[in-house]
Amino acid sequence: MENIRIAVIGIGNMGSFHARQLFDHHVPNAELSAICDVNSERLDWAKQTFGDRVKRFETPEQLFAAKACDAIFIATPHYDHPSLAIQALQAGYHTLIEKPAGVYTKAVREMNQVAEQSDKVFGIMYNQRTNPLYQKVKDLIESDELGQIKRTNWIITDWYRPQSYYDAGSWRATWRGEGGGVLLNQDPHQLDLWQWICGMPKRVRSFMSFGKYRDIEVEDDVTAYVEYENGATGLFVTSIGEAPGTNRFEISGDKGKMVIENGKLTFWRLRTSESQFNQEFKGGFGSPECWKCDIPIHGENEQHVGILKNWVNAILNGTPLLAPGVEGINGLTISNAMHLSAWTDGWVELPLDEALFYEKLKEQIVNSTFTKTSENVTLDVDGTY
Repeated sequence: MENIRIAVIGIGNMGSFHARQLFDHHVPNAELSAICDVNSERLDWAKQTFGDRVKRFETPEQLFAAKACDAIFIATPHYDHPSLAIQALQAGYHTLIEKPAGVYTKAVREMNQVAEQSDKVFGIMYNQRTNPLYQKVKDLIESDELGQIKRTNWIITDWYRPQSYYDAGSWRATWRGEGGGVLLNQDPHQLDLWQWICGMPKRVRSFMSFGKYRDIEVEDDVTAYVEYENGATGLFVTSIGEAPGTNRFEISGDKGKMVIENGKLTFWRLRTSESQFNQEFKGGFGSPECWKCDIPIHGENEQHVGILKNWVNAILNGTPLLAPGVEGINGLTISNAMHLSAWTDGWVELPLDEALFYEKLKEQIVNSTFTKTSENVTLDVDGTY
């Protein structure tokens, strides 16, 4: 197989972007062979943009049956990611999903079980994992340059979105259509990187505002506190209503502190670890000698194309995936725990009570009085999807 024929399901903002990247041959050994969308206007756009070289399908079932591709890239609204991935994998297609992995971990776990039983390559579009800046942070921590982590803080408030952004799509910013707000739409990359670099917390306590800055029903301002198994703590602050916003990721450890901000990595490195200094120092007031190190970052940040290249290479050559699809459940677990904590006004322990979260999510949908609804997601009479 010289080229992987890829079909994109969902030709919205991101799906059309990915389709263009494939069609314009930005991904070696890959070609756009088909697109699928339930919206006839998007199919018309695809015909005008790609001509008849790319086949068009109205339903995923038609696409799967046509055997017009070797691999499927799913770029639909969030709720559909797990169900479509399951269908694609069971139909024998390599599969890549956009972030997030889904809306609730119960469905994502079912997707992961199918993926683990399949011999197909399953990835997720966590394109921030291609950033050499975060790769370097992960490398330094895994090589024990920072020592045991004591505290993690991420302030990510530069996700500013005006009201017109939410008004542009009927499915956005609703429990029924999107399943969440800033955590599920803007923050999946940061939540993934947070756990990818620092590990999963053991419990979560969050405070949220719903529709604080915009006329929406989902969260648009979040402050969450987490605790880790080793006693470390963490803070995650995010919002869509602050301008200018901040993106600062700080990790404190026994051997110093790392700060990631403005595209730079600064390592405040202790000459003697804090624990050793504390044990040996007898002078009353004092602190370990500290060096400010500007860590050089090498390599290209290929973003979305980088994940696509890696996925195609995994299919053709067995290259390890940078972002395995089954890992999408980790960041979503943190997001679900934050929501559940806010809804129940209490601590949420991990592993997450997935059934309880699912019930609370359905309550949000059923009790919603928000007039903006989505036609893409339907709720059955018993309250299940």
